[in-house]
Amino acid sequence: MKNIEDKDIPKVRNRRVHMANERTFLAWIRTGIAIMAFGFVVERFAIFTQRFSFLAGKEAAAPPSASSTPFGIILVALGVLMGVLAFIRYKKLEKQIDEDTYRPSPILDVLLAISVIAIGIFLVIYLIHSV
Repeated sequence: MKNIEDKDIPKVRNRRVHMANERTFLAWIRTGIAIMAFGFVVERFAIFTQRFSFLAGKEAAAPPSASSTPFGIILVALGVLMGVLAFIRYKKLEKQIDEDTYRPSPILDVLLAISVIAIGIFLVIYLIHSV
C-alpha cells in the first residue's frame, strides 16, 4: 500500500509542471502549423502573381516555381520538423519532470529563431527584386 502512495506523490506534486509542459508543447505545435500555412501561402502566391500579371497585360518575369515554390516547400517541411522536435522535447521533459532531473534544451528555440530570420531575409530580398 505504501509503494502505491510513493509513486503517486511525485505526479500529484508535479501536476502544474506537467500541464505547463503540455501548454508549451501545444504552443510549438501551433507555431509549426503557422509556418506550414505560411509556406503554403507563399507557394500559392506565385500562381496569383502570375495570373494577375496576365490580367494586367504584362508577361510574368519568371515562372511561378522560380522562387516561391521551393521556399514554400521548405517552410512546410520546417513546420513538420518543428512538430516532430516539439513532440520529442515534450516526451523528454515529461520524463525529466517525473525524475526531477530537468535540463533545458535550446534546440527548438534556435530552430525557430533561425527560421524567422531566414523568412525575413528571403522576404526582404524578394520584395526588393519585385519592385
